Amino acid sequence: MVYLNIKTIHTTKTSKAGRKKVALLAATGQAGRTILSELISRGYEVTAVVRHPNKLPKSIHTVQDDLNHVDRIAEIIKGVEVVISAYGPPKEERFFTDVSYTDILATTTKRIIEAGGKAEVPRLVVVGAAGSLWFYPRVTVLKSGYWPQNLHPIAISHTKAFSADINWTYFSPPMLIEPGVRTGNFRLGVDDLIVDEQGKSWISFEDYAVALVNELENPKHQRARFTIGY
Repeated sequence: MVYLNIKTIHTTKTSKAGRKKVALLAATGQAGRTILSELISRGYEVTAVVRHPNKLPKSIHTVQDDLNHVDRIAEIIKGVEVVISAYGPPKEERFFTDVSYTDILATTTKRIIEAGGKAEVPRLVVVGAAGSLWFYPRVTVLKSGYWPQNLHPIAISHTKAFSADINWTYFSPPMLIEPGVRTGNFRLGVDDLIVDEQGKSWISFEDYAVALVNELENPKHQRARFTIGY
């Protein structure tokens, strides 16, 4: 992953005493790690919730948990201002074939939502998927014929974890998200897939993280979905 002069791009930071407290769930996945880096670069006070704390530097405040129990999640996130969920089922063989397996995403997200209510967390931001975006009118990406067959199960499971009873934001990436460069230049949308001049729908994980943290600092999509692309 490449990070370009992060400190010079962001000219304002919250003071140490006034840092916003964030709980980042599943902080060691590709999305989670990149979001974590962006949060830290902007001075957030982050609690990284992970299954394997040894995957992160000791300087990061980590809590080990598998997100299987509502009361435990609520205990961990009590007192934070935002919960970011980058959770996804482990990518074992069943991930690519079995919706009953990828539905772990939906049940885990429901636990996170319930825990957020118990802990009275003001906001939940979910790292989402592209499948429910409109590819063209009345046809979703999932039904377009262009979505990879082996990613159908996780896309279907994401549609079951779309909304919440608390103040939620669901952030859909475009069709392709991959490690790249942090440019800070991208476009945002709501429900329609964003494509570039060559017809490619893509974003780097680094710019996805920039846009997500921008949303924390300047909320424009509360109780709503939004998306991103170049």
